[in-house]
Formats: sequence, structure tokens, C-alpha cells
Amino acid sequence: MIPDDDDLIRRRQKGRAIVLALLLGAFVVLIFFITIAKIRQGMAH
Repeated sequence: MIPDDDDLIRRRQKGRAIVLALLLGAFVVLIFFITIAKIRQGMAH
């Protein structure tokens, strides 16, 4: 492979990694808020 191809591949991998990290973070936040909502529902009874 020529160096330009390596650079392009690395940039794509980095972009994909950032997107996956953001999606994982959003999923964790969603689970956190769902858990908090369920705990509050349990306290209301």
C-alpha cells in the first residue's frame, strides 16, 4: 500500500471509532435515564 492509502484508512477508522464511541455513550445515557425513571416509579408506590 502507498502511504496515502494508509492515511485514508486511518482517517476512516478514526471516524468510525468516534461514531461508535458517541453511539455507545448515548446508549449508556439512555439506559441510565431509563433506570432512574424506573426507580422513581417504584418510589411512587
